[in-house]
Amino acid sequence: MTVLLPGPPAWSVPPVAHGGHAAGGSAWLPLFPVALLAGGYLLAAVRDPRGWDHRRTAAWLVGCGVLAVAVGPLAQLPDDPRGHMAQHLLLGMLAPLGLVLGAPVTLLLRVAPAPVRRTVGRLLRARSLHLITHPVTAALLSTGGLALVLLTPLYAAAERQPGLHHAVHLHYLAAGYLFTWSLAGPDPAPRRPGLAVRVGALLGAAAGHAVLAKHLYARAGILPPGLDNPDPETLRSAAQLMYYGGDLVELLLATALFATWYNDRPRRLRASTRRLARSS
Repeated sequence: MTVLLPGPPAWSVPPVAHGGHAAGGSAWLPLFPVALLAGGYLLAAVRDPRGWDHRRTAAWLVGCGVLAVAVGPLAQLPDDPRGHMAQHLLLGMLAPLGLVLGAPVTLLLRVAPAPVRRTVGRLLRARSLHLITHPVTAALLSTGGLALVLLTPLYAAAERQPGLHHAVHLHYLAAGYLFTWSLAGPDPAPRRPGLAVRVGALLGAAAGHAVLAKHLYARAGILPPGLDNPDPETLRSAAQLMYYGGDLVELLLATALFATWYNDRPRRLRASTRRLARSS
């Protein structure tokens, strides 16, 4: 991809507090649900009667670890657009990759009682789920949602209102998970589009992410709108982090996509054989 101009030194930004950082011990409360995710998964993995793949467990725990860094230590840093952009990359791109590769739905189907499995099966076949987990829809929710935050006063409002701040982060995580799951999820997904559609969605999302980063770089000091005393140098540095960091995670996602597709060959072959048998 095109190389951006070099950014400013990291020491050029004065620390400022903002509304998204809670005070005292409550600032670490988001780590509690992360611990529940990790603990619940480990408990389910231990209960799997057929023995759960340790690589899946490792991927899930890495995802939880990245998530913990994003909502824990990074959230305690002074106000800095670069820190917020790092949170976006971790919450919306890197953590979802580890969580998706952990195949939590498959694990749930292996350890849950029959009524839960039937409910999950109905959910996986629901038309509404097929719509929001289509790669194109998921790409719009992820990259489009990020553009909505950064190109409107929503970003500035979230910096002043803790509730909105956490809601934006939750959107990053949920949209990033859906997008990653739609492309490279090893979990069962009826009617998942073929490889060409998924690769196209990934390329489109990557291009949109890069264009948005370049636009923010070129309009630093004006975008995001509504900030108090914006520092163009710092905003350019944040845009660069978004650009290069996004490229790196998108390469990892592409690797996971092709690996998942390759490992799924036996299932596709069996499905093709069944279709040929029915047609003959």
